[in-house]
Amino acid sequence: MTTTRFAPSPTGWLHIGNLRAALFNYAIARQNGGQFVLRIDDTDAERSKEEYVEGVKEDLTWLGIKWDRIERQSQRMDRYELAKQKLIDMGRLYECFETPVELDLKRKKQLNMGKPPVYDRAALALSDAEKDALRAERGSHWRFKLDHERIEWADGIIGDISIDAASVSDPVLFKNGGQILYTLASVVDDIEMGMTDVVRGSDHVTNTATQIQIMHALGGTPPRFAHHSLLTGPQGEALSKRLGTLALRDLRKAGIAPEAILSLMARLGSSEPVELRANIDEVIAGFDISKFGSAPTKFDADDLGPLTARHLATLDHAAVTDTISAAGVPDALAEPFWKVVRDNINTLDDVAAWWVLFRDGATPLVADEDAEFVTQAFDMLGEPPYTATTWGEWTTQAKAETGRKGRGLFMPLRKAVTGLERGPEMADVMPLLQVKPKAG
Repeated sequence: MTTTRFAPSPTGWLHIGNLRAALFNYAIARQNGGQFVLRIDDTDAERSKEEYVEGVKEDLTWLGIKWDRIERQSQRMDRYELAKQKLIDMGRLYECFETPVELDLKRKKQLNMGKPPVYDRAALALSDAEKDALRAERGSHWRFKLDHERIEWADGIIGDISIDAASVSDPVLFKNGGQILYTLASVVDDIEMGMTDVVRGSDHVTNTATQIQIMHALGGTPPRFAHHSLLTGPQGEALSKRLGTLALRDLRKAGIAPEAILSLMARLGSSEPVELRANIDEVIAGFDISKFGSAPTKFDADDLGPLTARHLATLDHAAVTDTISAAGVPDALAEPFWKVVRDNINTLDDVAAWWVLFRDGATPLVADEDAEFVTQAFDMLGEPPYTATTWGEWTTQAKAETGRKGRGLFMPLRKAVTGLERGPEMADVMPLLQVKPKAG
């Protein structure tokens, strides 16, 4: 059975970059009738916060991404300790004692000599007595001993990948103090939870290579890997500088529709055009991971606004009854009101302002050269309620009595009635007006 996972660290709010991994893995699971696991990477007790765990759940639920089960790495520490001991017994995990400063000096020396900054495995040469002495004065960390051979796999997006393990430092699996790192925890979980497919960012490629060796060492079978491109800003700048404004919770507060986000992210970076989908099921049906490329992908948050507006224009009033009711629109007017405004809003937050306009009247927008005409025309307009024929009858009379026609007739009246230069058809607006508009 196809099994995928999304494994966020609860150390901050989910942002648009995180969503790609969540959506891609979710789509693969659902397309194959498999399982999607939400796995909370909360092994860092100091930085992990429960509010961020809840935030992850809220964001995914808002988008329509439903997990089949939730796992927490903080509840699986015993499994990681068993894996640690197994690797030690195999001679594949060894204790190291260099401080961060010492490691940095080693790297700089290697670079100055024109060598790759790869850990020199000096700890393997230590005697038991030397290790005991070092333990007495400082902390230690544990590294996985890589087999110096080529690590190869067929990546679902990048294609065939081959990495020489000798060009990579033996990865640290346990930090000073015993804290397990993502590299091993993820491997143990992927093996024991039966992950068949893992999609994540291209910044994990080297990490994947080392994890494949660790999986083999622990007797596991590596899943199918695919590494999607990283997002940049619209000018190619690092997106990380803007993540504070691209948290999913902030996009939600800004009125961006989840359908807009899903439709964009399911195609951005692929050879397929972005197409607005009505719901996540349609998004999944049109998803094809083989269409994605490995080049950095430009993301512009401004693209989400027009997609949201287009989505809202497709909804019938039953889908937004709560929003319309909250704005104070009477039930009898809810459906005609929505039909009039849905093509003229960017987010649902705009709905309330339209009802205020219809209920209380607008601040007229009248040019000096139109003031006399507008006053004269408004004298011809009776009191509400108005009907679908009111606009035509009114403008016909105004044309006959003032000689105005075309744009010189219609535009000044639109601006005076609505306070706007553009908007819905005025024949549809008039029946919604609760008070007679003011000429000035």
